[in-house]
Amino acid sequence: MRTKKMTDQTQSRDKLLDVVAWTTEAGLRGLAENELLRGFCERVVAFGIPLARATLGIDTLHPDLAARIFYWRRDSEQPISTDFVPSDRENAQDLWLKSPFHRLLSSGESQLRLRVAETPQGEFPFIDDCRELGMTDYVARVDRFEKAGSIGEMDCAFSSFATDHPDGFADAQLEALRLLVPGLGLALKSIAVMRIAHTLVETYLGRDAGQRVLSGRIKRGVADRIGAALWFSDLRDFTRIAEKASAEQLIPLLNDYAEAIITAIDCAGGDVLKLVGDGILAIFTQDDAATRSGAAIAAARIARRRVAELSRRRTADRLPVTDFYLGLHIGEVFYGNIGSTARLDFTVVGPAVNETSRIAALCRSLDQPVLASSAFFEQAGAARRELVSVGRYALRGVRQPQELFTLEPGEID
Repeated sequence: MRTKKMTDQTQSRDKLLDVVAWTTEAGLRGLAENELLRGFCERVVAFGIPLARATLGIDTLHPDLAARIFYWRRDSEQPISTDFVPSDRENAQDLWLKSPFHRLLSSGESQLRLRVAETPQGEFPFIDDCRELGMTDYVARVDRFEKAGSIGEMDCAFSSFATDHPDGFADAQLEALRLLVPGLGLALKSIAVMRIAHTLVETYLGRDAGQRVLSGRIKRGVADRIGAALWFSDLRDFTRIAEKASAEQLIPLLNDYAEAIITAIDCAGGDVLKLVGDGILAIFTQDDAATRSGAAIAAARIARRRVAELSRRRTADRLPVTDFYLGLHIGEVFYGNIGSTARLDFTVVGPAVNETSRIAALCRSLDQPVLASSAFFEQAGAARRELVSVGRYALRGVRQPQELFTLEPGEID
């Protein structure tokens, strides 16, 4: 009898270690969060814990999202559902304050067990839902990170597990979860940190530059010579608007117009590299010059349409409105890391970049919303038919005057 008991204990320990090993490997491989939760729950059920439902979540560092939450259901044939919690979702705060996780974070405890039948109606709305679904026992966990390991609001992994077994969870099963779940939280954090790294570099550097940095191109002075269509735009009369508008109006104005212009660039396949006040520097690096120029023209058309729609909405709301000037050019640039050893910028440099900004500046004096260089026109291919000459002009710092072009009036009105 003693030998059999020891054998059972050894087998149980080995199964437990199998779950730990799988969870560790999944975290190291960066398995998607929904697959991480699915694999974990399936192995826990195979271990002998009668899970019926599980939730796994973590706060994140993202411009629009507050948290990512994943749900597993034992009998569901549907894929694991994911809840991307918007930062401004109206009911998010109310749901949070009435959740078991808020209770845990407020009390400083790590685990909260709630027998469903013994939990008063209305104390936790989620437990009321569990009661209707036939759940009998519920345990919530918060696995905290040290302050030094926190990123923004991402200071813990939170999880919950429910069963519909008539007797609920046995003490040994709760102990097994207590041992297993921190590893799940660590794996989730590992995946979340990598996701945050991608979000940060793409948000602040742009998609292509961000991917290059993440691939390891972070050495100062490493730059590629590339051909690109160049975009530099800024807002019309921004200085005058800034002098008159309140701070509460100015930042929303900048954000509204940046959103309209940047989404147009993204839609046409461009990459925004830099925001300088009200100015936007972007590049188009498609395979050939004609395609790059066509993409830049497409982005200009989309941006002008979206800005016009935005201005109509803001006018209706009696808010300040503006427009944008745009300079387009094409040429070779150096694309890579520039700066000091302590502070680098992944951007483009070269005479073509300077010339683009000077073309954009000329829009004001020529009263043209869009100006493109003669080089841009010459390499635009079929898109040339969308451009019309406005004459020859001298650009500051450029030796020879050159012919400039704007979009056909029908394309921008």
